[in-house]
Amino acid sequence: MARKPPGDAGNSLFESEAPRPLADRLRPRTLAEVVGQEHLLKPDGPVGRMVAAHRLASMILWGPPGCGKTTIARLLAQTTDLHFEPLSAVFSGVADLRKVFEAARARRTAGQGTLLFIDEIHRFNRSQQDGFLPYVEDGTVTLVGATTENPSFELNAALLSRAQVFVLNRLDDAALEKLLGRAEAEVGRPLPLDPDARAALKAMADGDGRFCLNLCEELFALPEGTVLDTNALATTIQRRAPLYDKAQEGHYNLISALHKSLRGSDTDAALYWFARMLAGGEDPRYIARRLCRFAVEDIGLADPNALTQAMAAWEAYERLGSPEGELAIAQLVIYLGTAPKSNAAYTAYKAAVRAAGETGSLMPPKHILNAPTRLMKQIGYGKGYEYDHDTAEGFSGQNYFPDGMARREFYQPVERGFEREIRKRLDYWAKLRDRKAGEG
Repeated sequence: MARKPPGDAGNSLFESEAPRPLADRLRPRTLAEVVGQEHLLKPDGPVGRMVAAHRLASMILWGPPGCGKTTIARLLAQTTDLHFEPLSAVFSGVADLRKVFEAARARRTAGQGTLLFIDEIHRFNRSQQDGFLPYVEDGTVTLVGATTENPSFELNAALLSRAQVFVLNRLDDAALEKLLGRAEAEVGRPLPLDPDARAALKAMADGDGRFCLNLCEELFALPEGTVLDTNALATTIQRRAPLYDKAQEGHYNLISALHKSLRGSDTDAALYWFARMLAGGEDPRYIARRLCRFAVEDIGLADPNALTQAMAAWEAYERLGSPEGELAIAQLVIYLGTAPKSNAAYTAYKAAVRAAGETGSLMPPKHILNAPTRLMKQIGYGKGYEYDHDTAEGFSGQNYFPDGMARREFYQPVERGFEREIRKRLDYWAKLRDRKAGEG
């Protein structure tokens, strides 16, 4: 029977004899057995060096479900002879924390330190997080927090300044294969899968080691002699739902990936991220709105039809609904990905906004002001204005910037798409303006 992990010494005889899930039976007993996190745990890794020095700093373990956060915390306590005190932020409150800190203080007096492990630490509110600080700062506890959410958004700056953040990886194919091998060794027979189905099983796990072992347990329960192909596997076990939280970091990461893939004209990658967002349950209207923004921000006048296409796809989705309407958005993704790119309009607008803020309330030059009253005419409103349509070129070349402000060129079209033609027009007008200025 596997050795009990630290902190479980109080289990009763009946509990010790109860059936244990495969994932629990295969829980690593040493840090060297943890898969997929070698970048942190190897001897020259940041956590490995702490263990070798027998001196742990408080830390936040940030990673997806099933990557080993809880196991690592338990093993850190075991390796450094600290008392392991686990809490879940989902089920614990201020009273629980107070008891833990009192016990840790008493333990410290007796010469033993405490590793306080808080699972889902991001679920504690700001004031609860502030409550850790004195006990972390004076060494009453060594805090190890686990979170699936970006600590930058979810944890107090004061807490982050007292704890190192370590990023754990989702388990890759090689790490999952190690888990499958251990499962087969534990049970004493191979998984009932052909090679393609074995690869599909790892894909279904989606980087979650615990979920992978739970799937293995289901498969080992099948009658001996069974061998599943990919199709049979799909009907036998449940695929893991993709990791995606529409209100959290996954939402922003994937829309950023979609936007930047389009900006880089990688249409296939953009289609992939679009499909990932849909698979995660994202509202297609949100995606359509962001694609509309992309059309004006990253394509602009290089292809004026991009905005028309974006609005049409958005309206098509509203009229068709799901799933048919999603094809209209997919078509838009392809259009935007293959369109010429320019942020010249976006840059020009930003530059104009800055200039307007810098120059204050400068008046327009009087010659372009209307003069509906005699007084306004007397003080020079409209005097000297040239009606552009009355000139030979349809262009007067007059100054339209405020008096006292030098002419600025905010808009700099690129040599791509339709903006190439716009560049020719601007250059033509610039020559005319210079010529007329010389004639004047």
